[in-house]
Amino acid sequence: MNRVFSGTKTTVFETMSRLALMHDAVNLGQGFPDDPGPEEVRRKAAEGLLSGWNQYPPMLGLPELRRAVAAHYRRFQGMELDWESEVMVTSGATEALACALMALLEPGDEAILFEPMYDAYLPLVLRAGGVPRFVRLRTPEWRFDPAELRRAFSRRTKVVLFNDPLNPGGCAACRGDVELLGSLVRESGAVAVCDEVWEHTVFEGPAHVPLISLPGLHDRCVKIGSAGKIFSLTGWKVGFVCACPELMRVLSKAHQYLTFATPPNLQSAVAHGLGMGDFYFSGLKDRLRRSRSRLASGLTEAGLKVLPGRATYFLNVDLGPGGDGAEFCERMVKEAGVAAIPVGAFHPEPAPCPIVRFCFDKRQETLDKAIRRISRWRA
Repeated sequence: MNRVFSGTKTTVFETMSRLALMHDAVNLGQGFPDDPGPEEVRRKAAEGLLSGWNQYPPMLGLPELRRAVAAHYRRFQGMELDWESEVMVTSGATEALACALMALLEPGDEAILFEPMYDAYLPLVLRAGGVPRFVRLRTPEWRFDPAELRRAFSRRTKVVLFNDPLNPGGCAACRGDVELLGSLVRESGAVAVCDEVWEHTVFEGPAHVPLISLPGLHDRCVKIGSAGKIFSLTGWKVGFVCACPELMRVLSKAHQYLTFATPPNLQSAVAHGLGMGDFYFSGLKDRLRRSRSRLASGLTEAGLKVLPGRATYFLNVDLGPGGDGAEFCERMVKEAGVAAIPVGAFHPEPAPCPIVRFCFDKRQETLDKAIRRISRWRA
């Protein structure tokens, strides 16, 4: 067996979701909405399935979706992309990450990872033969120490894996941190693989700034987005990759031998969705803001310290010195009937960590039920 995967434990998402089922718990752990997603987009997918093309689509993705991705980023982020040579469709953002890391890393190359991090990052880096170098993000704002980041770069640095907005932190990086990271990427000659799947869920403060859009970084970045996150359709697994032609030529070869293509009816539906009016995208933020406020108020009233969160659909609570998030989550799912995720599981070396993550992209009645259960349990 391959040691990377045979030695990897079951993900914390699977563990907590299984416990949630066993204990009939409200699941605020795994990051999926309990809303079906926009009907307009789902209807397009159904129409495409019944009357459209259901054989292999082009390996890079349907032209209509690649055009739509380029137009979408021009509209919302002021970026100019050549849809023919700089945009590719993947079967979800995780496949896009795998493509990028396999295409860029060779055995012995170093990859900088910010912790806490999405749990797929480290196994994918290791499987590609990369050597991880970790930089810790510190609460309450989940920022890195500039000196620590500079020390992480070396002559062997090939990749920097940057998640902004950040899961599990529920935050967006400040402009100064993004610019500093960009300058170090330029100086080192590394490539930044930018996981930006939460780009449409920044609720306050400055808008999301893609690293690829900064001066001198267009040819040094791989930008990854997700229709699943934009349209609350996580089961569709439709991702997009944006990169300069030189990088894209190799990224596409990795994609060719992983999934090759993504269902064409879903691609057509996502292309339609990306062109929807501002009513949808502003409405998404308004809905998530209300849910975030509802959960934050309920957790605070239950005596928990809620950390600031201006992005994604996750909120974190800090249990304080000596708190153990893993123990807290296991007790809460069994005794209170509510599932959450211990943020310690997002670190490379699991250790007691006082931070616990809750997903708030749920219906009002789901959140209210969870809050009542937590309040009774805490009382």
